Amino acid sequence: MIFTPEHMALRKTVSDFVDKELDPFVNEWEKAGRAPLHEIFKKMGDLGLLGISKPVEFGGMGLDYSYQLSFAEEIGRAFGGSVPMAIGVQTDMCTPALARFGSDELKREFLEPSISGDLVGCIGVSEPNAGSDVAGLKTTAKSDGDDYIINGSKMWITNATQADWICLLANTSEGPVHANKSLIIVPMNSKGITVSDPIDKIGMRASDTGQIFFDDVRVPKRNCVGEENKGFILQMMQFQEERMYAAAGGLKSMERMIELTIEYTRERKVFGSPLINNQIIHFKMAELQTEVEALRALVWSACEQHIQGEDATRLASMAKLKVGRLWRELTDSCLQYWGGMGFTWDNPISRAYRDTRILSIAGGADEVMLSIIAKYMDIMPRPGK
Repeated sequence: MIFTPEHMALRKTVSDFVDKELDPFVNEWEKAGRAPLHEIFKKMGDLGLLGISKPVEFGGMGLDYSYQLSFAEEIGRAFGGSVPMAIGVQTDMCTPALARFGSDELKREFLEPSISGDLVGCIGVSEPNAGSDVAGLKTTAKSDGDDYIINGSKMWITNATQADWICLLANTSEGPVHANKSLIIVPMNSKGITVSDPIDKIGMRASDTGQIFFDDVRVPKRNCVGEENKGFILQMMQFQEERMYAAAGGLKSMERMIELTIEYTRERKVFGSPLINNQIIHFKMAELQTEVEALRALVWSACEQHIQGEDATRLASMAKLKVGRLWRELTDSCLQYWGGMGFTWDNPISRAYRDTRILSIAGGADEVMLSIIAKYMDIMPRPGK
């Protein structure tokens, strides 16, 4: 991937935003259990950062996806994963299908104000009994004249308590499970919607993750994104940008954790000499940095395929698998070298240790990524064989 001066300028804008608008407030938001998303998103919208790869006619920059992943790398630098995750939901999880397949009317109503930062969105796929098994979801949107009547619930919804709208995947027919689902934009102030209190999690403490209940919620059929009953396919496409965003978002953050660990072990003296003088530590730091660079190459290879209109599912799945597993290795190794300080709550390494564990679960668990990769390798067992 060749980066232009425009890529570099965008990176500088995002990095400055992290330093000035996110990092100084992370501890405060962690203690409060939520970040003020409308305030943050409005500032980002004013800078044009919420629609980098979205259509110009709806307020976006109209740039290719390499600019969006450059953004993801830099926003991931923030001390804490909660806000970068919330932002990723807005830019790469609930809006890609809307931007590509939604009607102009729907994009005017929901995409444009989301790009400007006036609305906060969320994505409704997971359910209490259907997480990685997307085909098994039970929420229904039954036809009633020109409307859908929605019943069911969604679980583990990031931005749940602050969202203005949800991109909901629901069953709209009784057909086969891969051909009976639709993506529907549902305003969160619709009658019949109830949102739970935020879920108490071990990490991502500033993220307001909740469960959403739908009780005879009525929305117009014009809120369907693309063709009815094609939602499973559209969501699978939407997942690819989510997974690339998650992988890219880890790169600069991982490097930041490595750099902090190097600084700490240089300063900490053990038996009269800096801790980093132990060969096991500087070898481990070199190994981890090598792993980060390998992941970076994988991310940008997936990005190039995506930009060229090729199927990036295989590489995106590999990158998603690798980022979750590398985070586990990296944070465990770095925390060990911080000793007792690494076990304190507000230490950046311990926060990364807690926050990033979800990456091997959310957005498709490691086992799902392995199944996808195996399928592309043509080594999955076939019926009757």
